[in-house]
Amino acid sequence: MSNIIGNHVGGSRVHQTGGTLQDVFNPSTGEVSAQVRLSSPSELDDVVKVASAAAPAWAATPPSKRAQVLYRFKRLLEENADKIASSISSEHGKTHDDALGEVGRGLEAVEFSCGIPHLLKGTFSEQVATSIDVYSIPQPLGVVAGITPFNFPAMVPIWMFPNALACGNAFILKPSERDPSVTLILADLLKEAGLPDGIFSVVQGDKTVVDAILDNPEIMAVSFVGSTPVAEYIYTRGASNGKRVQALGGAKNHMIIMPDADLDQVVDALMGAGYGSAGERCMAISVPVPVGEKVADELMDRMVPLVEKLPVGPPEDTKAAMGPVITKQSFDRITSLLQSGVDQGAKLLVDGRGLKVPGHENGFFIGASLFDKVTPEMDIYKEEIFGPVLSTVRVPDYESAIKLIHGNQYANGVAIFTRDGDAARDFVNRIEVGMVGVNVPIPVPVGFHSFGGWKKSMFGSHHIYGPDSIHFYTRLKAVTSRWPTGIKAGAEFNFPKLSL
Repeated sequence: MSNIIGNHVGGSRVHQTGGTLQDVFNPSTGEVSAQVRLSSPSELDDVVKVASAAAPAWAATPPSKRAQVLYRFKRLLEENADKIASSISSEHGKTHDDALGEVGRGLEAVEFSCGIPHLLKGTFSEQVATSIDVYSIPQPLGVVAGITPFNFPAMVPIWMFPNALACGNAFILKPSERDPSVTLILADLLKEAGLPDGIFSVVQGDKTVVDAILDNPEIMAVSFVGSTPVAEYIYTRGASNGKRVQALGGAKNHMIIMPDADLDQVVDALMGAGYGSAGERCMAISVPVPVGEKVADELMDRMVPLVEKLPVGPPEDTKAAMGPVITKQSFDRITSLLQSGVDQGAKLLVDGRGLKVPGHENGFFIGASLFDKVTPEMDIYKEEIFGPVLSTVRVPDYESAIKLIHGNQYANGVAIFTRDGDAARDFVNRIEVGMVGVNVPIPVPVGFHSFGGWKKSMFGSHHIYGPDSIHFYTRLKAVTSRWPTGIKAGAEFNFPKLSL
């Protein structure tokens, strides 16, 4: 196959020969569209050397000049949004509009990074003691790395590297090997924006390269987004090697539907938040929690016909609300979990299995599915399905809903739909979850806040993007200074005289 996806190092694409090749699929057709060449640990080490050599000059570049590069990068992202979205859709399978939305959420992070001169101001305390001043300086770490997932192949990297670059670091990106092409487009745009060679690199690879990143002593910090088992592994191994690590893991996001909620609003929210991007979002709602049997019955009655009619198709189908899942392995896992739900006693109201899209019979398509009367002991509740499946858990009252959420190992995102301000306020204050939505189904913070969950959804002390990322990608230097008494009287033209 002629389409071999390689690395981006030293400001240009690198077309290596040899090594292991892994197939990249078009999920809509099930056909191999390209192959990605997996890098070796020695190749990763060579990339680190390039980054380490380039990093000092970039760190010494004034923040205002670094910001100008990011301003230009932002403009290029906007100008190339369609191209980027098409690349995402071809390898991930999400609809073109959904891919454009991904680019848009990434732009928010770039906009924030453009304010880096203000964000790096530091602090100053005058006269803390006689003639002594103290000030703090945030300085870059050097070389940092990001390991990113398949579900947002452009957005999640953009949640990482603009702030890392703005702070004066060199950044090495290891994207998912399932949809790697778009990261090379981003690298080209950074080059066009004026980023010096060697400051941003893309290294394709699998676990072997991940381990090399975690073990390389010149990489000072690692950002990761993915599943919880891998997040915990990366945090543990990286931290044991003395690195800063932010590792965002899995999710099981609940939506509480109170008896006073606007069900029209709830249904629209659930359809988009549950089935958008085929459910392959760490912030997707996967567990509706209606409070009371009356609410649950009415909600299911409204949901079923909409779920049954949800249009599914390839990215080029402008009428499709949802595309395929990423791989045949994902398809098989989702269908297996659907069967386990049935076997364990859940009520499958809408079964998405067996869906065939005309002209794309070999694609990894699965229809939207809806369970009712799910219990916490079932696999479809305990596991992150990462597919177009809603698992409804009925609860008798508000306190039972709180208890249900607190009993789950994940604590990434959660939402409550209600017209009761008192209930909403109580929920926000008490719920042990990192990101909370009030009548908002996917509570992803805007770019000038930070993103991250609690419990098994995140390892490390820093959230991704926003103010937290500036702290993550810099280290603080505190300076205490005192100067000896200087000459303040001006020039002397005569010999000094002894005092009489």
